[in-house]
Amino acid sequence: MTMNSRKSWIGRRALLGAALVGGGALWAGTTVARLARGPNGTKDLGRIADADGVVLPDEMQGVAPAYDPGLPWKMQGGVLNDASALSRTPVYGVVQVASENDVARALAFARDNGLRVSMAAVRHSMGGQAFDDNALVLDMMKFNSIALDEAQRSMTVQPGATWHDIQNVLHPRFAVKAMQSTDIFSVGGSLSVNAHGMDHQVGSIAGTVKQLRMMLADGSVVTCSRTENADLFRHIIGGYGLFGVILSAELEITDNAVYRTSREIIRSLDFPAFFAEKLEHDENVGLFYGHLSTAPGNFMQDMIVYRYDKVAEEAPPDMPELGAPGAVGVKRVLMNLAKWGGPFQELKWFSERALEPRFESCTVSRTAAMGEGEACLVSRNNPMHDSVPYLFNDLPAETDILHEYFVPRGAYNEFIEGAREILMAQDLPVLNASIRIVHQEDIALNYAPVPAFSLVLYVNQPTTEEGNRQMRDLTRKLIDLTLQHGGRFFLPYQLHFTGKELLASYPEMPEFLAAKLRYDPGELFTSTFYRAIKALAGMA
Repeated sequence: MTMNSRKSWIGRRALLGAALVGGGALWAGTTVARLARGPNGTKDLGRIADADGVVLPDEMQGVAPAYDPGLPWKMQGGVLNDASALSRTPVYGVVQVASENDVARALAFARDNGLRVSMAAVRHSMGGQAFDDNALVLDMMKFNSIALDEAQRSMTVQPGATWHDIQNVLHPRFAVKAMQSTDIFSVGGSLSVNAHGMDHQVGSIAGTVKQLRMMLADGSVVTCSRTENADLFRHIIGGYGLFGVILSAELEITDNAVYRTSREIIRSLDFPAFFAEKLEHDENVGLFYGHLSTAPGNFMQDMIVYRYDKVAEEAPPDMPELGAPGAVGVKRVLMNLAKWGGPFQELKWFSERALEPRFESCTVSRTAAMGEGEACLVSRNNPMHDSVPYLFNDLPAETDILHEYFVPRGAYNEFIEGAREILMAQDLPVLNASIRIVHQEDIALNYAPVPAFSLVLYVNQPTTEEGNRQMRDLTRKLIDLTLQHGGRFFLPYQLHFTGKELLASYPEMPEFLAAKLRYDPGELFTSTFYRAIKALAGMA
């Protein structure tokens, strides 16, 4: 080979290498940008057609009535979806409720015209719990006033108020007692599912409700509590909006205490003993959650225990305002990469285990540490003020689905081992797995008839028929496992359960549905979820 030809070959090789490197860098940059991109509107990816053979789409009978021009319409006709993106449903219309009078007029219009009514706010349920085919939907988001009563240590809020807005009103002196671990939900939605969260001492939201004001199907307004209209009270909380419209709720509040944050990695199977010895009876542990590894190398075997130990009853007067979560783009990229499995799940677990502590936001100044040295201190409001923007994305043809399963505390180890086997034997990516504490409840549709641990899963799926089939199969296997251990599954999620599983988990369902007909004999209040559970329970 001549010198010139050798130089030419080397030059072409270098050019090809440069092109490959440049192309790889461009692909990587484009991919990262795509994975970091936030949502461009609400995802709407279709509709799951049935629940255990019960067809969900429901055609309107007859001619739709004319729209009353006196109602504050947000939408006439159209479709709604929920956080699953798989509940696309045609509705009669949406009324933007801003006052009690709006509710009364909307219900009267529905009664006079043979329409059914659903209530919706943030719509983070995942199985049509907030709307129904051809229903008149009340959008509660602007029905959202918040009134603080410092003397009574309570707040009276309308159902559209979000926990995010409530915390901004309470901070820095007061804090919420019970809510979900993220602040994006509305009070009405949280009451309708009887939500629970990070405070294992307080339990669910039911225990913090002093009283409710409700508008019933006939337009009458009643007050209910544990001592007044107590039966109705037990059915409204955790009643999925089927008994009436919540007009206001009086909720207990608490001090915005200061906590020292810490985390500890333990074996998942050691958790029951850890909880009993270090958490359950220590009243200074104000908040807690457990986060299981989803990395293939130790899938659901290791667990990070996050705990918040009280060091002061009140936050200092110089507390900064509540801020938004940081590094949203990075967190979103890590979450979306985890959907690719294997090494990316290991990267996510490494980040949670080793990197997160280095970037923890310590919001209480060290001058207020009161002998805590270099400890990271936060107020109660800080870890509960997370709108999780990094969970929402603009990726097409896929969605992320929540599950939650409650088991008696003594059954935890066998249940976790069984869940681990089921999840490892299927192909849908498990993005998050966490453990919560729930107390014995006293509501009509009860997910915790005994003290329980709950497993919360966040699972990705393609929005194809095969993806839906895989999610349905996974859900039913996990429900059956839960039932084997004397537990129950949570109802705000997709309608993938069978009628047999529904009644085995909620044997009180027939009584619940009978009570629905006592309080709402004309079935004015409805939802896709209601039609499904009624049919599956054999009461259609």
